Amino acid sequence: MAEAGSFADRVKQQADIVRVIGEYVRLKKSGQNFTGLCPFHAEKTPSFAVHPVKQIYHCFGCGVGGDVFKFVMEMDKCSFPEAVRAVAEKCGIPVPQPRERSPEERRENQQRAALVEMHREAAAFFARQLEATAEGKAARAYLEDRGLDAEAIARFGLGYAPSAGDALYRHLKQKYPDNLLEVSGLAARDPSGRLYDRFRRRIVFPIANESGKVIAFGGRALGDDLPKYLNSPETPIYSKSNVLYHLDRAKEALRQRDFAVLVEGYMDVIGVARAGVANVVASCGTSLAEPQVKLLGHFTRRVVVNYDPDVAGQAATERSLAILLEQGYDVRVLALPAGSDPDKFIRESGAEAYRKLLEAAPAYVDYLIARARQMDLTSAEGKLRAVNFLMPYVQRIPNRLLRSEWATRIAQQLRVDEPVLRESLRRAAAERRSEVKTKPELMARAARPAERRLVQMLIEAEGFRGRLAAELRAGGAGELYRGLETERIFDALLAACESGERPDPAALANALPDYDRRLLFEIAFEPAAEPTWDEAESCLRVLYRRQAEAELAAVQKQIESQPAAVANAASNEMRRLLARKQELRRRLAELPH
Repeated sequence: MAEAGSFADRVKQQADIVRVIGEYVRLKKSGQNFTGLCPFHAEKTPSFAVHPVKQIYHCFGCGVGGDVFKFVMEMDKCSFPEAVRAVAEKCGIPVPQPRERSPEERRENQQRAALVEMHREAAAFFARQLEATAEGKAARAYLEDRGLDAEAIARFGLGYAPSAGDALYRHLKQKYPDNLLEVSGLAARDPSGRLYDRFRRRIVFPIANESGKVIAFGGRALGDDLPKYLNSPETPIYSKSNVLYHLDRAKEALRQRDFAVLVEGYMDVIGVARAGVANVVASCGTSLAEPQVKLLGHFTRRVVVNYDPDVAGQAATERSLAILLEQGYDVRVLALPAGSDPDKFIRESGAEAYRKLLEAAPAYVDYLIARARQMDLTSAEGKLRAVNFLMPYVQRIPNRLLRSEWATRIAQQLRVDEPVLRESLRRAAAERRSEVKTKPELMARAARPAERRLVQMLIEAEGFRGRLAAELRAGGAGELYRGLETERIFDALLAACESGERPDPAALANALPDYDRRLLFEIAFEPAAEPTWDEAESCLRVLYRRQAEAELAAVQKQIESQPAAVANAASNEMRRLLARKQELRRRLAELPH
């Protein structure tokens, strides 16, 4: 921010960062640096360091860092010019008189100041209408029906825009000229050129900038008026893509908890905040913009996306994931039950139920793979479509290790041959394509020798078919064949065995999808020796090993995702997980590869 040779640059060169930060944080010499408790998140062991030579600070706990100006901006919630002036004054550096602004600059600054003041007065006007008028009484009844009491209404500054077409205009025109009222977005002109109120017969939600000044409004219609939600237009003080609703109130909670809950609308924010989750913000619509993502990055790089579970919300979630991943965010997704947006879920199921779901929200990769698995995966073509659905997200991940992990998980969950998938992804990345171009049949994962042989045995082994079927059904942690490429073939074979029939491949094939039918015939025609129980046990041990490895990976994931409050060996849940991990490792050591 400080250009070479500028006053800010001179202040930065002369300022003592240890002295400045020492006014806010108790620092202690530690080697060549100074350390203390981080002021941006709660901690008991110092992880905040100041480097006096390089004139920088960094917290090894929450990751914040920067120069002396960045520190003062964050602590005092001020702009860069204000931080430069504050540091200069703290260090006894004379502050030069501000340069003479041009007449145009002075007019723009005066206009912006007037617009901010106008919005403050409009917010107070709307609040009085909600509190003291007959129309406002109906609006209060609607809010009460949505679970908002007087304290919540006051806390979030809610108001009401009356149905009269020019009530706010008449109130403001005593002080402000028509051209400024039109620029503000609070008033608009009809075809005849007459000014009227933009917001009419609506619950009004004030939208504030990062410093807490009201700069716009959102209005929720009462009754069947359209649109249901109406926002202020772009103005000299309001740009939708640069503002996050509730950020002014959420800043401290964002720093303390080091993650944000991202929801769609005003009522969702209010519901989540009242549920005890103050670190919530809204994109004020279904399109998250890059400036909003960068703004959020001033406070945290971790986000839980909790948009509505309808089709539009799912599409918005996927768009948001793409831009968050591009910016290097750690993202999870909370998908609530169908028909429940965050506000409705909290009102019906309670704050505690919401907080538990929030804590357990899965990583974005699990959410997207779950979405991909809703597609038709019974054919190679369907698997290719699912992979291409995931491909744009894979491309947006800058970290190669994370991309590699994605490939492994996609292959496992979609039952795709991993080497083929990796090669297809590599080629797509090299050619800057957003989809995989390969033969659909290559997406199908070849059934492993052990599962192919077990399919043959269920068809041919007269002497122990029933025993083998029972083993496949009664795996230690669920049916052994679940998740295999041959899963649907096993389902058909085992159903025939349990009915007392000898499995007939030709008859069973008629009920299978085309891909499985071809695979069944392929296996049935493979040459093989006379089946024995020793060979069957050997194949079953391969499946038991696969099952144990999958469960071990799931347990490890649970251990890593434990919240900090219980993530220690003394907690009952952690003891249970660690014991299960040890048990699975012992089991794997006893099973053949």
